Amino acid sequence: MGESVPVRCPACRREHSYAPQAFPCSCGTPVAPPIRRGAPPAPITHRTWADDWVTVRCPACGQRDQWPQPELGCVCGVVLRIPVQPAPTRPDPTSDTSARSPSHIPLPRTQPVPRPAFHPMTIRTAQDAVTAAARYLKWLGYRDVRGAASRAPSGVGLGATGLVAQVEPSTRPATPRDVECVWLTGLNASAIGVYFSLAGYTDEARGRADALGVPLFVLDLTGTPQPVNSSADELFSTGA
Repeated sequence: MGESVPVRCPACRREHSYAPQAFPCSCGTPVAPPIRRGAPPAPITHRTWADDWVTVRCPACGQRDQWPQPELGCVCGVVLRIPVQPAPTRPDPTSDTSARSPSHIPLPRTQPVPRPAFHPMTIRTAQDAVTAAARYLKWLGYRDVRGAASRAPSGVGLGATGLVAQVEPSTRPATPRDVECVWLTGLNASAIGVYFSLAGYTDEARGRADALGVPLFVLDLTGTPQPVNSSADELFSTGA
């Protein structure tokens, strides 16, 4: 959680203590949107995509990402949008010859394909995790994403032309058996097998995925899948 700040509801004048929720950056650092102290909150009367997300810069690695706009529900029934400090402007890359190493390095033989920005969704339920994974696969180019025809041993299965995916929305890290199951399912369907996990993977599961070439993604609470092995980096770079 971020630092608590006092927030006064403009409708009923009640004062609240509010601390913004922190979400993990892809580098692993918990990051909370910086609240603008003294700036009055605004009642939310209607929603738009632009208003529901704010750009936040990670203080550890400098990466910018979209975080859910901080909100507070007052007991009087009004939902307040909490103002945040705008992210600092990007520095001129020509002014600094040093660069930070990314958490994952795409394979040299590939280049990221041009795509529009991925629009994540906040994960609050297990179904949100499945929806976020399906949305991400469509963003990668798998346009016909659908629910799997057969029930998976755990989690939820997804399918598309040339791809099968497993989504584990529980708090249980994925195991080697989970990885092997999605790999075998893909093998039987002559398709690539992909795994999405909300709680991450055991070390053994990562090793097994590397041996089998199974792309692994972790779903953070903002709904943005993060690649955790080279096969996932490759899929991110090449797409469908």
